[in-house]
Amino acid sequence: MLRPYGIKGQKRKKREERYDKEEDEVEAEEQSIERAKRAMVEEKEMAMETSGKEEEELEGQTHEMAGIPIVPSDLKTKKPGLIFVLERASLEVAKVGKSYQILNSDDHANFLWKNNKNPADYRPDIVYQALLSILDSPVNKAGRLRAVYVKTDKGVLFEVKPHVRIPRTYKRFAGIMLQLLQKLSITAVGKREKLLRVIKNPVTQYLPVNSRKIGFSYSSEKLVKMNKYVAAVSDDVDIVFVVGATAHGKIDCDYIDDFIAISGYPLSAAWCISRICEAVADKWDVL
Repeated sequence: MLRPYGIKGQKRKKREERYDKEEDEVEAEEQSIERAKRAMVEEKEMAMETSGKEEEELEGQTHEMAGIPIVPSDLKTKKPGLIFVLERASLEVAKVGKSYQILNSDDHANFLWKNNKNPADYRPDIVYQALLSILDSPVNKAGRLRAVYVKTDKGVLFEVKPHVRIPRTYKRFAGIMLQLLQKLSITAVGKREKLLRVIKNPVTQYLPVNSRKIGFSYSSEKLVKMNKYVAAVSDDVDIVFVVGATAHGKIDCDYIDDFIAISGYPLSAAWCISRICEAVADKWDVL
């Protein structure tokens, strides 16, 4: 008769010991929480003491945003700079089906034929590749690129900031161009700076007064070596290069000082721009 009672007594003791252990663990957790709170208070006090010094050090610094690189410090210097003007860019918006899109020869060939338009004239990928060549060049990363202006076939003029990071895929680029032509500007996330904005014509009002404006065409009779030609340009003037962002044809601009050809063969806009940037980099010792 005594056996069951003995077993029950042992079980009760085990439960009491376990309960005591749980209380100890709770007390230990409460103590660790109090220590953590004290450490946080001490850190806040230290931060308050050093905040004044940190604010002084952070003044004048530029904060980098996702997808938007910091503008190089060399941009503030008074050294001569480089400006690109892309003429006759094929960026036309049309309503295809239920949505508005940037027309291109690959996706909208049937739509263009139905509207009596030649699909070969709708090549927005040319201006996309040209912008990549300009903005990814060492000259731009060194802070010597002043501005990029793009003029469409329809006469719309817009500015591209040198520190803009163009999307790596064409579809995203087409989406940004569609937004730009519909809303007239694209603003950086978290800032009020307009990275791309539609501006009033003509482009000459935005070009420096003391600048040399050079146009490029395969049909030009003046065939030159780009390195020698750029080396002969004065170091005191900004250089404006006008390149056609079109599949074929010659740009017709009355503000160009000199029309030159840099190859005996027709070159794409991207390849022409790469030769220009290499020659300018050699002239200004940009590696």
